[in-house]
Amino acid sequence: QVQLVESGGGLVQPGGSLRLSCAASGSISSITAMGWYRQAPGKQRELVARITNGGSKNYADSVRGRFTISRDNAKNTQYLQMNSLKPEDTAVYYCVADGARTYWGQGTQVTISS
Repeated sequence: QVQLVESGGGLVQPGGSLRLSCAASGSISSITAMGWYRQAPGKQRELVARITNGGSKNYADSVRGRFTISRDNAKNTQYLQMNSLKPEDTAVYYCVADGARTYWGQGTQVTISS
């Protein structure tokens, strides 16, 4: 089992920045990749960014160039640095980890509004 705990969400004005963190615990050695999904009201959950154990990254077209995913393996933590935030980035953001199965965090709310 893998447990994931997100932090760092909040309310930010358009153009601002936020950094989300996700601390993993449990069967860390089983994880092959980590990432972030988001779900806005009335919309389907979508992949935002993903990073493999080898460091390969991929991003949704809507966030490429604005968001950066990273991992600190020593701390078993991944991050999502979000810059130039837009109102359409408003969503609940979920940390995920791929291992024996896909594990999900509880989600953290990100609201972009003036």
